[in-house]
Amino acid sequence: MAGGPALSSGGEVRSYEHLLDHRPWYKNKRLILLNFWIVILLVTSSTNGYDGSMMNGLQSLPQWQDAFNHPTGGSLGLLGAIQNIGSLCALPFAPYMADGLGRKSVILWGACLMIIGTILQTASQNVHMFIGARWLIGFGLNFAATGAPMLISELAYPSQRGQITSLYNSLWIFGSFIAAWTTFGTFHIPTSWSWRIPSAIQGFPSVIQLFLIWFVPESPRWLMSKGREEEALKILAYYHAKGNAKDPLVEYEFQEIRTTIQLDREAENSVGWMTLFKTPGNLRRVRIIVAIAFFSQWSGNGLASYYLNKVLDAIGITNPTVQLLINGVLQIYNFIICVFASLWCDKIGRRKLFIISTAGMLVTWILETVCFALYSERGNVAAAHTFIAMIFLFSTFYPLAYSPLIVTYTVEILPYNLRSRGFTLFNFTICLSLIFNQYVNPIALQNIGWKYYTVYIAWLTFELIFICLYLVETKNRTLEETAALFDGDEKVAFISNQATDKVDTTEKRIESTDDKGSL
Repeated sequence: MAGGPALSSGGEVRSYEHLLDHRPWYKNKRLILLNFWIVILLVTSSTNGYDGSMMNGLQSLPQWQDAFNHPTGGSLGLLGAIQNIGSLCALPFAPYMADGLGRKSVILWGACLMIIGTILQTASQNVHMFIGARWLIGFGLNFAATGAPMLISELAYPSQRGQITSLYNSLWIFGSFIAAWTTFGTFHIPTSWSWRIPSAIQGFPSVIQLFLIWFVPESPRWLMSKGREEEALKILAYYHAKGNAKDPLVEYEFQEIRTTIQLDREAENSVGWMTLFKTPGNLRRVRIIVAIAFFSQWSGNGLASYYLNKVLDAIGITNPTVQLLINGVLQIYNFIICVFASLWCDKIGRRKLFIISTAGMLVTWILETVCFALYSERGNVAAAHTFIAMIFLFSTFYPLAYSPLIVTYTVEILPYNLRSRGFTLFNFTICLSLIFNQYVNPIALQNIGWKYYTVYIAWLTFELIFICLYLVETKNRTLEETAALFDGDEKVAFISNQATDKVDTTEKRIESTDDKGSL
């Protein structure tokens, strides 16, 4: 795991790295327990990832097609988009619940709604019931997806925060390949259970959370914002320092969180939605958050995520078994790449991964477009096979950044007082872009075929230019220091120095005690 940052203030380098426990996390029982609770939070993302791949797989099942009258065009687009429309409807409520009732409460509420939704989806008797159930799943998912990543980043051990928060969105792909192989496995069931079983399994992560969320610790940041500092200190001490509240790392974290929350309160007595747009630092945050949210869905990946079977049909691969097999293998490959990027994000750096990812997608998308055009215009079978290879090559670059890092980067650049609102803006942008993808993509693909791919070439070029110009490196900093980056070096240094001064006082007290004891 990566170490702490080195901050410079007036030429003086300050670092918290020497305060960390540098033993492997699996040799620390408290960190094992903390990471187990974090895994319970990570599975929220798998529900969302499961849905995209499930809908992809269901479209290849004749039983599902027969049950819902072979939907095409706008009807198919609505079936794919309705879950994100449900998520959009929850956006006005989720941040207020997360800030008012706590991160755990909003996750619990979302899990309950998703369980009800999956029950209805599994029992669907007609397309209207199926659409309504998917809307409810999306509505509940937004609550859970608002609370979970914030709680993960606010609980994680400092040197593990980047990797663990990045794994949150990696679980999107884990859910995706579980759905891909589930639909592959149920393909040969001759009854409606071929699609009802995958529908029922979608609720499994929410059931796990419903039973175990009670034991997960609450966010120390949220507790301190509510004046419950003793509870926050106990959580930090128990999980980060074997219960020692006087540990220098715990005192550093505690003081840093307290200073940041106090500064935010002094700077803005009343925090509202317009606060996101009031200062140059906040405007820079919003610009990046909105951009990477759109980029994560408008990079061409939506065609492979939700409508892979339509793309494969277009290049002559129509066998459902082959389509499901390609989908399943693709999801496993994506997951491996995504986990690699998550674990190395603090070594390689966020900015470098985003640039490599975007540039790689642009090159491979151009090659995909050429192959698609050759097959469509000339019937070139070799071009069709090369197109499949290009899909896998594209899937090498996309999950390097846009799967693991978009949530991590969004959460860490936002200060505590704006974190839930800023993350809601991120989710709102994701929903809008997904609705566009799921509704427009099948219509455009059906009407203009390979020419639709040229639109994404222009867009990916714009993405690469934007990332190079505006994305700031944030690796190896604490959550508070990363958020302060956009407000200037002075604020970063002030927060770090306040925390360091507290630790210096503690260490001097300990040394004095040791000296007296030795005498």
